[in-house]
Amino acid sequence: MTKVSNAEMVGMSSERLERIGESMRSLIDSNKIPGTVTLVARKGKVVHFEANGSRDIERDQPMKKDTIFRIYSQSKPVTGVALMMLFEEGKFLLTDKIAKYLPEFKNMQVFTKGKGGRIETEPADSAITIQQLACHTSGLTYSFMPDPIGSKYLSEEIERGLGNIPSEGGLFFSDKPTKPPFKNLRDWTKSLAEMPLVAHPGTKWNYSLGMDVLGALIEEVADMSFGDFLKERIFEPLGMKDTGFTVPEGKLNKFAANYGPALQGGMVLMDDPKKSGYKNPPALESGGGGLVSTAEDYLKFAQMLLNKGEFEGRRYLGKKTVEFMTSDHMGIESADDGLTALFNMLGNNYKVRGMGFGITGSVVVNPALASLPVSKGVYSWGGAASTHFWIDHKEDLLGIVHTQLLPDGTYPIRELMQLATYQAIIDKK
Repeated sequence: MTKVSNAEMVGMSSERLERIGESMRSLIDSNKIPGTVTLVARKGKVVHFEANGSRDIERDQPMKKDTIFRIYSQSKPVTGVALMMLFEEGKFLLTDKIAKYLPEFKNMQVFTKGKGGRIETEPADSAITIQQLACHTSGLTYSFMPDPIGSKYLSEEIERGLGNIPSEGGLFFSDKPTKPPFKNLRDWTKSLAEMPLVAHPGTKWNYSLGMDVLGALIEEVADMSFGDFLKERIFEPLGMKDTGFTVPEGKLNKFAANYGPALQGGMVLMDDPKKSGYKNPPALESGGGGLVSTAEDYLKFAQMLLNKGEFEGRRYLGKKTVEFMTSDHMGIESADDGLTALFNMLGNNYKVRGMGFGITGSVVVNPALASLPVSKGVYSWGGAASTHFWIDHKEDLLGIVHTQLLPDGTYPIRELMQLATYQAIIDKK
């Protein structure tokens, strides 16, 4: 188990760090979230690592530091690192058209008007690039996005086999498809490419399945399965022993239950860990949302990024590659434009300003507009069940908060975690 160091040695207050647990327990005690694992590291030292609440309410199991969580879209930065490894090797350029490697994406059509079965389209002005897929500016979407093409994704069951997000209560997409499963990622991309785009490539930020397309690209250029690439190049070298697309039978006792908010208050069970689909290999290995992990495993991944590509003497990415990956690629400093007001996706809980986007993760471009005392340049992302991580190169700091409550944004867990972390910095540099 990871050793917790004296916070004062790295310019933080151990007393003030206790506010992290206080914030989390307030949410737990009010029956809003089941439990949390929170972790903070600065200057290479873990200064806070704490478990609170329950891992499985129904079985009266307490949350523990080694709990395995569904990290959903927190998988995306992992896919980004895999992508940049192959980019460094010269397997492709980010400006390459994705159709060069996946020809089904030639001659894309773009939505112009209509709804339901009466959608009108026009030819795309330009081809989708790899960089656009990594930055959510490709024109692809998700079935839960509030646009006519998202609805078409849903009716066509485009996301079947990609994830284990339950559909009870109308959350996200159906987990009970009526159509046969896709054979593999390439079989899936061929169906996805038949769907119209929501916007011309490069003209709009729109949360999407782009990272899953990148998984297919990685398979194509690496000549191995996406999961095998992640295992060989990232998970095994970093020692991420509890991270993958499945939870083995012998580890189900560490797997958290997943919850959603109940209409009458409190929580409702969404995924019983003993009956979960994660017990079996997924139909498709989703680079956009398929992984499970622990806070301790993700610490190693995040610390590697914070170290600009190096961890415990092994280099995974070059320094300049990580700087490029974690910088804003939107190019609009105001962060109040349609391209950079990124989280205006699913209602008021997502109206976050001051954010740009890099390769597979968000970047703070204006802390004042983001309304949190974080550094400019903070790189982060989270998952549908309210998990989150961030790295801060300026402060040599990282944070992780894991819980299991669908959907993300129901409560301000990320904001409370970041606030409690940054107010504990006391050095005078």
